[in-house]
Amino acid sequence: MKKGIKAVFFLLMIGLLPLSNVIAQENEDTIGKGISKGPKYGKDSANCVMHLSLYREFFKQKNYKDAYPHWKWVFVNGPMSSQNVYIDGVKMVSARIDECKDPVKRDLLVDTLMQVYDQRITYFGREGYVLGRKGYDLYTFRPEKSEQIYQILKKSVELSGNKSEGSPLVYYFRSIIGMVDLQKLDKSAIVDGYDQISQIIDFNIKENALNAEKLASWENIKGNIESTFEPYATCPDLVAMYQKKYAESPDDIELLKKITNILERKDCTKEELFFSATESLHKLQPSAQSAYLMGKLSLQKEQMTKAAEYMQEAANLYEDNADKIKALELLANINYSQRNFPQARANALKILQLNPNFGKAYMLIGDLYAASASMCTGDDLGGSTVFWAAVDKYLRARSVDSSVEAEANAKISQYARHFPASGDLFFRDLIEGTSYTVGCWINESTTIRGVK
Repeated sequence: MKKGIKAVFFLLMIGLLPLSNVIAQENEDTIGKGISKGPKYGKDSANCVMHLSLYREFFKQKNYKDAYPHWKWVFVNGPMSSQNVYIDGVKMVSARIDECKDPVKRDLLVDTLMQVYDQRITYFGREGYVLGRKGYDLYTFRPEKSEQIYQILKKSVELSGNKSEGSPLVYYFRSIIGMVDLQKLDKSAIVDGYDQISQIIDFNIKENALNAEKLASWENIKGNIESTFEPYATCPDLVAMYQKKYAESPDDIELLKKITNILERKDCTKEELFFSATESLHKLQPSAQSAYLMGKLSLQKEQMTKAAEYMQEAANLYEDNADKIKALELLANINYSQRNFPQARANALKILQLNPNFGKAYMLIGDLYAASASMCTGDDLGGSTVFWAAVDKYLRARSVDSSVEAEANAKISQYARHFPASGDLFFRDLIEGTSYTVGCWINESTTIRGVK
C-alpha cells in the first residue's frame, strides 16, 4: 500500500512541474563526445520525467520488479536523460539474469545487458571504461563467447591503458589464454598480454603506494595475474616463444623491449636470448637502463672491462641520483675486483657527492684501504698503517648510516687487531693520538693508534 501511495505522490508532483522548466532543459549540451545536440528527455518530456522519477524511487527501495518497466520506458524513449539509467540498468538486468530459469528468456536478458553498455557508450562516452565492464559481464554470463570477450576487453585495455580497472585486466588475460587454447592466437600472445598487463598493474601499484586500500587491491590483482601466468612462465618456455621472433626481427625495438622486460621480470636474465636482445636494444636505442643491464650481463660473463664501460655509461646517462648511485656503486665494485683501487675510490667519492650519508661508499673505501696492506709496505711498519685509514672509514660509515653499523663494527674489531704494536711505534718515535699521513696510493691523513 505504501508503494502505491508513493507512486501516486510522485505522479502528482510531476504533474505540478511547469512544462516550460522541462522543455528548457531539453536542449542542454550533450553528455559524451561526438553526440549531436538533442532533447535530453526525448520527444515526450513529461512522460520521461515521470517514468524516470518512478523508476528511481522504486530502485532506491531495491524494488527492481516495479522499477523495471519504468526504467525500460526511459531507456527506450529518453536515452540521454541520465547516466544513472545505465548504471542502475546494469544492476537490475543482471539481477533478472541471475533469477531467470528459462534459458531463452535469460539469453534475451543478456542481450539487453549488452545493449545497455552499448547505449551508454553512444550517449555518455567513456568507451574504454564501459567496455571493461561489458567484457567482464559477458565473460560472466556467456563464457563460451571467447573471441567476442577477447575483442571487447582488448579494446578496453588499449583505450584505457594505465586507467584500466583491475577486474577487466584479469579477465582480459584469461580471455587471451582462452583464445590460445582455441588455437586462435599464438602462444606468445600470452607472454605479450602478461607484459602489457603487468606494466599497467605496476604503474597503479606505484601510483597508489600511499593508499593502503587501493594498494592492497592492486597487489591482489598482481597475484592473480602471476598465478594465472605461472604455467607459462618457465625460462625455457619464454625463450622458445620469443627466440624465433627475435631471429626474424632482431632490429624491432618494440619486440626487443618486450623480450628484455619479460625475461627480466621472470628472472631469466642468464638466458643467452636476454643478453642478445639487451645488446641489440642498447645498440639501436641506447639508454641508461639498457647500459646498466649490459653492465650486469657482462659482469655475469666475467667480462670486467666491458662491464665497467657499460656501467660508466649508465652512470653518465641516469638523471635520477638514486639510479646514478646504483650504477656507480656497482662500477666501484667492478673496479675493486679489477684491483684498480684508485678508480674504485674515485667512484665511491662520486657517490658521496650525491649522497654524503651513503654508508656503503665509506665501507667500500675502508675495504680498499684494508686490501692495500700488502702493496703499501714502504712505511717501515709492514703496511699496517693502512688499517688506521680503513678504520677511519668504517667509523665514518656507521656515524652517517645506521644500516651499516653492524658490519662496520665487525670490521673495526677485525682490523684494529692489525694496528702496529705500541712498542713498534715507540721505537719509531711515533706518538699515539697524533696525526700521520698514510702514503702509497692512499695519501690520506689519519691518527696513530697501537695495540698492546
